[in-house]
Amino acid sequence: MGRKRVLAVIHTVTYGKRLLDVLSLLEADFRLQVLFTAPPHAFGDDVPRFLARLGSAVLPWEEAVRMRFDLALAAGPRGVERIDAPLITLPHGANYLKRVTGGTNPGVAGLRRGDLLPGGRLPAAVGVPHHAELRHLARECPEALPLAHVLGDPVHDRITASLSLRDGYRRALGLAEGQKLVVAVSTWGAQSSFGRFDALLPRLLGELPASSHRTALLVHPNVWAGHGAYQVRSWLARCTKLGMGIVPPEADWRSVIVAADWIIGDHGSVTLYGTLTGAPMLLAASPEGEINPLSPAAALAARAPALSPTHPLTEQLDYATTSYRYEDYADIRSRITSEPGQFNRNMRRLMYKLLGIGELAHEPMIVPLPEPPPLTSWADGRGVMSA
Repeated sequence: MGRKRVLAVIHTVTYGKRLLDVLSLLEADFRLQVLFTAPPHAFGDDVPRFLARLGSAVLPWEEAVRMRFDLALAAGPRGVERIDAPLITLPHGANYLKRVTGGTNPGVAGLRRGDLLPGGRLPAAVGVPHHAELRHLARECPEALPLAHVLGDPVHDRITASLSLRDGYRRALGLAEGQKLVVAVSTWGAQSSFGRFDALLPRLLGELPASSHRTALLVHPNVWAGHGAYQVRSWLARCTKLGMGIVPPEADWRSVIVAADWIIGDHGSVTLYGTLTGAPMLLAASPEGEINPLSPAAALAARAPALSPTHPLTEQLDYATTSYRYEDYADIRSRITSEPGQFNRNMRRLMYKLLGIGELAHEPMIVPLPEPPPLTSWADGRGVMSA
């Protein structure tokens, strides 16, 4: 039986995790064969292990670029112009939050011409999460505008579909009745909150009563890839010994932020997705120079309270709680996607249109997030990837 071949281009673990949500829409279709490849990337060292855990069929990059596929999916632009297939490009995080001010290709990451026209080649489709991005395309890259499809955001949809399961996630993490969970979140880069963890971590460990508070640390996979897992675990060894859950890069972090009582974050995607949960926030970093001023990250930086280096952490968490109003963040949440709950339907329709075959005769469901492993398993390194 001849099958259509779909290629998933996995540059980094972050890109791979985003594409897993997309590939789930092709499940149970015996007309399709999904294959994976990993182009060279500065943060791609963990990708072979990530793909091995999936049990996926992996093509060497130089072999993949010599083959023809019926569809290709990528959440990053590097090298994808070499792929012989109708290509759908997608963002790998929430909206388009960061701007690049140096180098030869400045602009909003993900919306620069080099991102939208990799290698100068037009893809078959450019997926964006919100109608607001169309104005940017019309101004900065009009060639891409006819190819743009407002698809929505799969992470937004799965988090919102899972909010009612919060109590179950908290039990799975091992939180006792009445215990509070503080989740510290960091994107990557010199201006991320990870760059300030040497000041924050002692406060999380020393100022929060262990009997009433648990802590989890969620660090961007690029930090793990850039420094190496050994080095990151070495830096955080004292934290794990004292019971902090260090969420590994391959794990599904989304149920952890759903379970959080507070989020201490920065200008990255995970912090923005945290606005969906109703957890009060403190921002440990929000560097104006790295934030797209038109993005919801800029609005969040102007709205959420900033972590103070001088006031007790418990007092700041209490202040974040008493001053927090869920409705105050409605405009920020609305900028994550203009198609809430519709990503699966929109994305599946686009993929099958490019494949030239009919969709399977069932509604694409939004599957709630799986329960996380206990925090103690992440404290001793036993946590595993969720699907």
